[in-house]
Amino acid sequence: MKLLRIGAPGEEIPAVLDDNGATFALTGLTADIDGAFLASGGIERVGRALAEGGLPTIDTAGRRTGAPVARPGKVVCIGLNYRDHAQETGAAVPERPVVFMKDPSTVVGPYDRVLIPRGSVKTDWEVELAVVIGREARYLASPAEAAGHVAGYAISNDVSEREFQLEYSAQWDLGKSCETFNPLGPWLVTPDEAGDVQSLGLHLTVNGVRRQDGDTKNMIFDVPYLIWYLSQYMVLNPGDVINTGTPAGVALGLPGTPYLRAGDTVELSVDGLGTQRQTFTDA
Repeated sequence: MKLLRIGAPGEEIPAVLDDNGATFALTGLTADIDGAFLASGGIERVGRALAEGGLPTIDTAGRRTGAPVARPGKVVCIGLNYRDHAQETGAAVPERPVVFMKDPSTVVGPYDRVLIPRGSVKTDWEVELAVVIGREARYLASPAEAAGHVAGYAISNDVSEREFQLEYSAQWDLGKSCETFNPLGPWLVTPDEAGDVQSLGLHLTVNGVRRQDGDTKNMIFDVPYLIWYLSQYMVLNPGDVINTGTPAGVALGLPGTPYLRAGDTVELSVDGLGTQRQTFTDA
């Protein structure tokens, strides 16, 4: 299934997209697609309701698509998780996952405007596979247990301000947590439909120019390992989001490539998970 949220910010309606492209409202089943919904078997309830029929259709024409998960408790990010990206930035290939946190309030819809921070000269793009947690993961015994804790997958644009991130502090948070810096969606795709998430193409263009072409098979640390690893150090709760890293092709790793400026348009996609498109504007 593909779950989504339709409507203005703060007024989104939970919905599901069926195999024929029709969109159905879930307001009779849940107030929203959030951690509580995921933890209480919400996806299974939607599956049964969709199979039985009777869900009301919703007209999405001209309406905003929000992030597919409301109010994630945390956004956990993995840095340098593709060898080619580590190499292009001059960083050593990590022996353990590089972990940092991103302010959850950065999460916006997949087509929302992204704001370039005041004083920014190095706002950068990063197409990533995002994992949404569906069941509490705490001290998992092995990566093999991870699958039972995944609600689904989505596209994430881990927008970054490189000067803030790398030159202003020893921590990365300043360059990662600027407002609107995490477009997510358009859908939360359940694992049965997403298929093998370690074999998905990731693509990104800036103003129509191809910048990133990667594949999740080239991750240094795969999705099950990341969930297991993180669970040893923090509790992953339903609705939490994990950004799993980006392949080569970011502005930081391409000398002479301009960083983002007001008016630029970024389009990104991940196989089977849809497409995003954002126009950047000054804060």
